[in-house]
Order: sequence, then structure tokens, then C-alpha cells
Amino acid sequence: MPAAAATAVASTPPSFAARATSVGGSPVREILALTERPGVISFAGGLPAPELFDTAGLRASYDAAFATSARRALQYSTTEGVPELRAAVADRATTRGLATGPDDVLITSGSQQALTLITATLVEPGDVVLVENPTYLAALQCFGLAGARVMAVPCDEQGILPDALADIVARERPKLLYTIPTFQNPTGRTLPAERRAAIAKTAARLGLWLVEDDPYGDLRYEGDHVPWLAAHPGAEDRTVLLGSFSKVMAPGLRLGWLRAPAALRRAAVVAKQAADLHTSTVDQLAAAHYLAAVDLDAHVATVRAAYRARRDALLAGLPEALPAGSEWNRPEGGMFVWARLPEGWDAAALLTSAIAERVAFVPGAPFHTGPSDLRTLRLSFTTHTSEEIGEGLRRLGVAVAVGR
Repeated sequence: MPAAAATAVASTPPSFAARATSVGGSPVREILALTERPGVISFAGGLPAPELFDTAGLRASYDAAFATSARRALQYSTTEGVPELRAAVADRATTRGLATGPDDVLITSGSQQALTLITATLVEPGDVVLVENPTYLAALQCFGLAGARVMAVPCDEQGILPDALADIVARERPKLLYTIPTFQNPTGRTLPAERRAAIAKTAARLGLWLVEDDPYGDLRYEGDHVPWLAAHPGAEDRTVLLGSFSKVMAPGLRLGWLRAPAALRRAAVVAKQAADLHTSTVDQLAAAHYLAAVDLDAHVATVRAAYRARRDALLAGLPEALPAGSEWNRPEGGMFVWARLPEGWDAAALLTSAIAERVAFVPGAPFHTGPSDLRTLRLSFTTHTSEEIGEGLRRLGVAVAVGR
């Protein structure tokens, strides 16, 4: 064979799937990378305070998992989750007013995986998915990767407007509504009980899945508990409730769960088998030991007290830090305050000045579906002490002065 004929010709690799290039990365994650520099005070990420982790209790729980049966802790497990943890999740849900059995629960690798599994189970390319506006950024990524057509439901300062939702459902016939009704990310707002009841009725009347994400519900600082959407008449057979241990135990555990009607839960189990077979056995057993040995509610009460003080410190300092004419809310719980700058301001431009002063926040534009409000921003108050929050706000005030 001639030498020229034997020469390999370089070829172009096959292209990526369209979904891999049609959905952008998370601006929040990109900002978090900037804030890892020493000395930066960040209001950007929704991170729990690491000094409040119960490290001793969790370490003892891992020791117990190995002492009870190391072979089991290190072995493959069932896709649905270890029975002890499923039972503990069910008991906690029942205590909060939603009758739940262990068989109603699927353990997931964080509640983000739970959302991914439900999306894979329910959403076909081109299906309409409804969301609040603004909403959780990673949910928008998840629906975008599934090829969904994401539409925003009109909201006010209390959340979804039920009449507007009913109109959109009747007109667009969406597959599901994704909502964070309690201490919403990014706005911190809470949907009133009467609106939840109206949404449940709309879902039952017009045929709509409800995906209720509740990572922050345990972090209430004032006001009364509001029942889950899943607990309202009409929602029983069409609501998926997503929960997480990230905010009350530790996010590094990567433990979440979903509660769903039987047929949908079984389909989600199959989707999970294709994703990771099962969630880490040792982490599940350690969490189950922890819930059996430790009063989690007492631990959460300590966390709530610290976060309440930090929320109050942020709210007290915002009048001096933000430009005159700015507005913000007072969340009853959760991790975030939502603010809007006056006319003529751009939160992304302000962030550039803020980073130079070694303080950070998240501009609100990426959380929106459709037209964005460039004046909005999200501030998380949980990661830093009240004193550090005060210093961060002082730096933010300097950045505002530079940006005028």
C-alpha cells in the first residue's frame, strides 16, 4: 500500500446533543468561584453556616453505621432507599400534617436529583412547564435540558396568582407546575394557604401535576406554619413533594427525598436506576442513625435562632448599604432577601464594583423566565455572622457610592 494511502485523515468528532449546548451554566456557581478568594464576604450562595453543622453527632452516626454492619454500609442497596431512612422521612412528614408511609418515599442524591428524576419521568420535549417568576435557577436548567417550553405564571409579592394560573393552564395545557411555595428561592416569599388551596383545585379540575419543592420549610423564624400544597384536597393524587437534608443536617451528605403517588414514584425509581442505581448506602444509614439518636428539631431550633439574628442584621443594614429608593422584602424564614434597586441601576454592573470591594451578591436577572428585571438582586444571610454581615454591607455601601 502506498505510504500516502496509509496516512490517517483527521476527522471531526460527532457533535454534542442539542440540549448540552442550549442550556447555559449557572451564573450563581460562577459567582461562587469568584467569592472563594480570601477575605470576600459573600451574600451570593445559599450555603448553610458550616460552624452550625452538628459534626460530632454526624461523626457518631457514621461510626454507628459501621459498627452496626460495615458490610451493609459498604454494599449496594435498593434503589428506593434503606428502610430506616424512608421510615424516618415518612414520620417527619406525618408529624407536619401530611400522612405518609415509608412506601410513599424515594430517597435521592439531593433534592436536585429528585427534580431531575421527576422531569425525566413527566416531561417530553416541547411540553409546557409552568414556573414562578423568578424561580430557582437550577430548575430552569433542568427543564431546559429536558427540552421543555418554560412559561412564567404571573406573581405578586406573595407568589402565584391563582386566577392567572387557571387561565394559563386552560390555554396552554401544561404538563406540570413547579413551585417553591415556602421561603421561595430566590425571593424568600411564602404562598398563603388560601392560594395553595386554589392552586390544588385548579390542578384537580384542569389536570396538572404539581411539583412542590420544600428545601427551606424547617427554617421558619416567625409566623405560622402553612400546610404543604400536597396536603390540600384535590392535590393528593397529583403532587410530588421534594425535600432535602441539606439545610438542616449538611449539604455534603447529598441526601434528599421525594413523596409521590405510587405510579409516578415507581416510574421515578426506574429513572433513578438509570442515573445512579441508588443513593450512597453509608450516607443513608448514617442519616438514619442520626435521626434515631439526635433530636433534629432541637438542632434546627438552634440553627433557626442563629439565622434569625443574621436575617435581622442584614435587614437592619440594607437602608445604609443600598441606594436610596431601593426596596426589599422581609422573609419569615429561609435563606434569602430579595431586593430591587431604583430606576437607572443595574445589579450586574453593581456586582462588578462590589467584587472590587470584596463583597458579593447574585443579580436577579438569571432567575427570571422571559424578560428580566435587571434591577433585582438576591442576598443570602445564612453563611456569615451578624458582625461579618455588617462589614459586608459597609463594603456594599462603598460599592454603591462608586457606582453612582
